[in-house]
Amino acid sequence: MAAGKIITLLTDFGDRDVYVGVIKGVIANINRQLQVIDLTHQIPPQNIVAARFALLTAYPYFPPQTVHVAVVDPGVGSNRRGIAIEFPQGYIVCPDNGLVSGILELNPAIAAVELTNTQYWRVSQPSTTFHGRDIFAAVGAHLASGIPLDALGEAIDLHSLVRLENPAIAFNQEKITGSIQYIDHFGNLITNVAGDLVKGKTWHIVHDHLIIYRGNTYSDVAIGSAVTLVGSHGWVEIALNGGNAHKELKINWADSIQIVVD
Repeated sequence: MAAGKIITLLTDFGDRDVYVGVIKGVIANINRQLQVIDLTHQIPPQNIVAARFALLTAYPYFPPQTVHVAVVDPGVGSNRRGIAIEFPQGYIVCPDNGLVSGILELNPAIAAVELTNTQYWRVSQPSTTFHGRDIFAAVGAHLASGIPLDALGEAIDLHSLVRLENPAIAFNQEKITGSIQYIDHFGNLITNVAGDLVKGKTWHIVHDHLIIYRGNTYSDVAIGSAVTLVGSHGWVEIALNGGNAHKELKINWADSIQIVVD
């Protein structure tokens, strides 16, 4: 068995219940030498869009051959496919529900399989409510231990993978209309407008009657004041210095914003 390889875990399981510990137990039973790294287990329940963003932003920071197991799965037990995808940088094991679509947009996939070979599941008759334990964690551990992708199931057409429809970005003269795609632990509001679109420019954000001016750091404005900047993830975000922009500004998931380029 391969030693020292990495598995990451991303779920909406939270930390109150035993679910995360259980899937780590499944991995350990297959190969105790695998290094398991938690990306997050605090994705809002069933929020595939948030999971898509979190996986996309974490993916580039891991070494080649890393196996990412991502389970945000409102369709668990249904006829949605379980899949494993090979990329130049590594592998992703997840439900085929659009969770991986952000990575697919920026990184060409090499191959994908539907997880039909029950030999690499924890049990051949999995729970209809916990595929993270019975299928995805087990398959991820086998993959990281050296089992080849094509042994895990039937090859599928990469074009058949489910992709989330990204909220459209509209350009109108000196305005860019986007929306909020993610809200982090600090209440920072991360838009779907890439920082490259405003690089080298001066801009401000308008939401309803609220105007938020650009800065380079959170501390460019007074405590309690709002600022817009390009975050470490590379997207335009809205933040509140020393506060929670989500709560204080009443801006929520998928809300529309306008970036006005001065």
